[in-house]
Amino acid sequence: MKQFVSFIIKETRHILRDKRTMLILFGMPVVMMLLFGFAITTDVKNVRTVVVTSQMDHQTQKAVERLAQSEYFTITATAATPQEAERLIRSQKADMAVVFAHDYASRNKGLQLIVDGSDPNMAQQWTSYAQQTLASENPQLSAPTCWLARARTLNSQLLYNPQMKSAYNFVPAIMGMLLMLICAMMTSISIVREKERGTMEVLLVSPVRPLTVVMAKAVPYLVLAFVILIVILLMARYVLGVPLAGSLLWIIVVSVIYILLALSLGLLISNVAQTQLVALLLSAMVLLMPVVMLSGMMFPVESMPRVLQWIAAVVPPRYYIDAMRKLMIMGVGIGEVMKEVVVLIGMTVVLLTVALKKFKQRLE
Repeated sequence: MKQFVSFIIKETRHILRDKRTMLILFGMPVVMMLLFGFAITTDVKNVRTVVVTSQMDHQTQKAVERLAQSEYFTITATAATPQEAERLIRSQKADMAVVFAHDYASRNKGLQLIVDGSDPNMAQQWTSYAQQTLASENPQLSAPTCWLARARTLNSQLLYNPQMKSAYNFVPAIMGMLLMLICAMMTSISIVREKERGTMEVLLVSPVRPLTVVMAKAVPYLVLAFVILIVILLMARYVLGVPLAGSLLWIIVVSVIYILLALSLGLLISNVAQTQLVALLLSAMVLLMPVVMLSGMMFPVESMPRVLQWIAAVVPPRYYIDAMRKLMIMGVGIGEVMKEVVVLIGMTVVLLTVALKKFKQRLE
């Protein structure tokens, strides 16, 4: 046990001396949280809106004021006809037009939305926000037109995220991506670095068993990953305003299982790679692209083709991100995420078993 602790201290000192490694370990989470929290956002704000009306009566004025007073829309111009508003949208001087019928005041209905649908996701959000803003006193809106699929006006209630902040969606996804990349990539590079410098042979001829050496090198990254997890949770709560609705204990327990899975995957990559460059490339190809594209971080898995859904089923971050969204945002108990937890535990056992077996065979 004393030798095991000595190896842990040795690896910890090596990590702390490497300024570049420390910058990656703690700089990347902070930068990614700030980018996805404030810069890379899908929140609706300052949508350039054109008002189309033949007369500005009292009812029309009230509806326009509701749009102008919201933080989502900015009234940039008025137009006499829908065709004129469409020209403004085509010339990129507006994003959306609200068309009032000439008898809007007497009938208290007759609204139409013309939306720039070149970005369908954002266009759908603009439409939903406009409908909710205008439907507070005028529930009858005509369907939006012009380059966008028609939508129905619903008296809807948004659960868990009533303000539709994109940070609620991105924070669990960032946690899954960062913990996977940092743990797997850094663990694989750490072991491959020893091989590349020829110091792994020195460690292996020592009285300590090879398995002890490998586990001792993984322990510091386990501790650092736990610290990074705490930093991410603190930033999410106090910087981005994302609630931790569920049990903090279960959030940490599920995260530790996921960290062990990532460390096992890093150990497996170290068995294949002979140089740090190869380890980085493998980490990028095996981890980065699947995490971003197939984990549900950016795009819903249910909307993907069936083949990609099958591939996404073996991507570990998918289950962790789903579990974190349920625990953090929805505030459910551990029973509601038991499926994801069981899958993560199963993947951890399989990856760790294969990685240790392969490592042992290579030593022989």
